[in-house]
Amino acid sequence: MSDPLRALIVDDEELARGLLRELLAERGDVEVVGEAANGFEAVKACAELRPDVVFLDIQMPKLSGFEVLELLEPRPAVVFVTAYDEHALRAFEVNAVDYLLKPFPSERLAAAIARAAERVRRREELPAGPLAAAARSGQPIERVLLREESGVVILPVEQIDWVEARDDSVCFHAAGRKHRKTQTLGEVEAQLDRQRFVRIHRSVLLNVARLQRLEPYAKDSWVAILGSGARLPVSRAGRKRLEELLGAL
Repeated sequence: MSDPLRALIVDDEELARGLLRELLAERGDVEVVGEAANGFEAVKACAELRPDVVFLDIQMPKLSGFEVLELLEPRPAVVFVTAYDEHALRAFEVNAVDYLLKPFPSERLAAAIARAAERVRRREELPAGPLAAAARSGQPIERVLLREESGVVILPVEQIDWVEARDDSVCFHAAGRKHRKTQTLGEVEAQLDRQRFVRIHRSVLLNVARLQRLEPYAKDSWVAILGSGARLPVSRAGRKRLEELLGAL
């Protein structure tokens, strides 16, 4: 007999956690190794306990289930457990094992556990990288989630001055601080509001509200001067995009 799955239960409702805990306790193939009442606790618990499977609520205060999933490295098998059916498509877009709609019969729970066990047996990890694009339902994101040594950092989009591509990651410049995240600049550009952020160079995405003026630098290139004094390169194509955006505002 194989070892039981190590499970973490994440739900902001104590009653819901207790009910799922009781259902799992009746089985011999799952061991509940921890619980979390919010997204921050979930991220910390996953890092410390390394569960095989996470039973994850979606609508929670502070961090949603999708935002929790984005912050998990490595990513375990995830079974979303929620009272709302409108998130089902997005759940499978981020490779969730299953989607349990509260209240669910024991047969559905058994099927979800079987799927999770198969994924763990095959040692399949969810792909690394941000999941916000699949989780935001076509709307620009309002905040960026980052894992740093100090813990989880929530960076409101309006605080971002510019975003810079660096090898296999990006650097968010905000209020004189730098925040690094493993993500491509193209992914960031797709998530942000196109009426507020524009690609002025192949490696720079600018918050147009921070622009003070443009200065010529060389043939077909310019420098964007920000209110902070920062100087950013502007390509010919970038200037065209910037002028088009400013003209539309």
